[in-house]
Amino acid sequence: MDIIFIRDFRVKTLIGIYPWERKVPQNIRLDLEIALPNNLACHSDNIKDALDYALIIEKINSLLSEKHFSLLEALAENIAVTILHNFRSPWVKVSVAKLSIIPGVQELGVCIERRL
Repeated sequence: MDIIFIRDFRVKTLIGIYPWERKVPQNIRLDLEIALPNNLACHSDNIKDALDYALIIEKINSLLSEKHFSLLEALAENIAVTILHNFRSPWVKVSVAKLSIIPGVQELGVCIERRL
């Protein structure tokens, strides 16, 4: 299985269960591993056979700007489903972390894996 990855993708979004979290965007970090639907790009060296990293990031940014999530688990699930269905990936691993939200903790988060 061929996998592309996007690491240390940082974005601000509304996430959380507390009233202030519904008003103040928080910094989160995303790490993604995305299985390619095939290995054509390895042989053709043609972008039309590859997954477009910029389009993946654009889809995630759009999702995060349109919807508020209470839990990191739900946010990760929505990202996973978006990737599986929009990019025909057979498998995805999504890690989402809140940054410096609790004193003394650099990041806390969740990691999920999903398959079609």
